[in-house]
Amino acid sequence: MMTKNFRLSLLLMLGCALSPIFGQQDAQYTQYMYNTMSVNPAYAGSRGQLSIAALYRSQWIGLDGAPETFTLNLHSPIRNSRVGYGISIVNDNIGDGVVQETYLDAVVSYTIDVSRDAKLSFGLMASGNLLSLDFNGLATFQEETIDADNIDNRFAPNFGLGMYYHTDKFYAGLSAPNLLESEHFDNAAGADENFLSVDRINFYMITGYVFDLRGNIKFKPAVLTKVVSGAPLQLDLSTSFLFNDKFSLGAAYRWDAAISALVGFQLNQQLMVGLAYDREVTELGASQFNDGSFELFLRWELIKSYERLVSPRFF
Repeated sequence: MMTKNFRLSLLLMLGCALSPIFGQQDAQYTQYMYNTMSVNPAYAGSRGQLSIAALYRSQWIGLDGAPETFTLNLHSPIRNSRVGYGISIVNDNIGDGVVQETYLDAVVSYTIDVSRDAKLSFGLMASGNLLSLDFNGLATFQEETIDADNIDNRFAPNFGLGMYYHTDKFYAGLSAPNLLESEHFDNAAGADENFLSVDRINFYMITGYVFDLRGNIKFKPAVLTKVVSGAPLQLDLSTSFLFNDKFSLGAAYRWDAAISALVGFQLNQQLMVGLAYDREVTELGASQFNDGSFELFLRWELIKSYERLVSPRFF
């Protein structure tokens, strides 16, 4: 049976720490429907009021050094204008600090009225990536010496684009949040060319529709697709029910990867909390050391600043 340390090494390799990787995907979320601005800058301001959201994801609970992701974003329309703005911070931690990546994004959007009930937004994102890699800590897990200097907050700029169309019932978006293909480790002292990792462009498509059912119940199927060169297509399918605009319950499936359960509570007009749990359907999911992944989501909105309250709350 594999040891925890050996499995951690596999996780780190997946995280681009050891081998040359030419198709690398961004952080993944089960509750992507509440974290849209992280993948599409055109979403900024679309909820009609100041919206602040935080999401914490702990992946593969039970595995030492398994990935953790923390996301914080803020976005709002500029009152009496078609412009929206936002900021986003995402931190990935693998191996208890062996690999640390922090993404800092500034977002601006512009919205036009396509019809009486439909809007089309265009978004621009300027971002920076800070990468830290502790080769000494990595060598501890690999039980071998790695001849390379540590990387400490290496900065790489980037930018992205997005489009977002939405009505009261339907939404669809296309985006590429990182259009520059940054190379990592290429200048690390003592490292050879095998320590090269390239961030490929990630393309996202997101869509969903809200159906009104009987008894003040709403139903929303949604799809998130991620495409990146050199990596398998990632497809997230989800369905959710919203009861009395306060309680949501749903399930999700990440193609050939995981099944998930989701629950959300609108505690009051301003505050919402959400929980999600994933279970791998791969060989990793059958491991006795892997107890699944969970996410905690919290959103606060300053709805008193604007007369428009977004309904339904699904997006």
